[in-house]
Amino acid sequence: MKKVVASIMCANAMKMQTELNALAEAGIDWLHCDVMDAVFVDNLAMAPYNLQPIVADRRFTTDIHLAACHPETIAKLFFATPPDYLTFHIEACRDPAQLIEAIHSQGIKAGIAISPATDLDQLLPFVAKVDLVLVMTVPPGFSGQAFRNRVLPKLRALQDYLKTLEVPPLVQVDGNINLQTIKQINAYGSANLFVVGTSGLFNGEQWSYREKVEALKKVIGVSG
Repeated sequence: MKKVVASIMCANAMKMQTELNALAEAGIDWLHCDVMDAVFVDNLAMAPYNLQPIVADRRFTTDIHLAACHPETIAKLFFATPPDYLTFHIEACRDPAQLIEAIHSQGIKAGIAISPATDLDQLLPFVAKVDLVLVMTVPPGFSGQAFRNRVLPKLRALQDYLKTLEVPPLVQVDGNINLQTIKQINAYGSANLFVVGTSGLFNGEQWSYREKVEALKKVIGVSG
């Protein structure tokens, strides 16, 4: 399974329902939803009340990405209106195994994220316990940052490790994903979910969302 995933933080917040309709019409059925605390990263984004109506729109699979300190506390804010996935950063969590168990106890799939500067070895003990691994190709916080090519060998190493698992998690990549970088990532083989934001989708170019999504899908070998 390979999918193009829309980073909803980059959409027009003043016209969110229009944006959701346009994304659905373009063939998007996964949304990546960033929650940022201005502590773990130097930015604020998407509180639970912003995301509740988006999660409730069941046209989309929703992944809440907690780019925040104390994810154990923040995750609980989403239990009442559960998304499909809750993803937290390995760098921010004191007890990843405990948080994974807490997320699963709510019937939510658990994801774990890793920033470009973090060694993959920190993540590997928890990969078999989660449903999704998010590999950041830029430091979390702001859209439009330069793609870090040094992350590509990490994807190759992750792919090799996933081959040892009976039921490997999905692999999501996020950070300056566009027609050029998606081709580089896809060549490494391990990614299932490609998050597109400002550079790949919400960039004001004359192409429609459908045209952009279809072009991205073509690169990763997905039809329809």
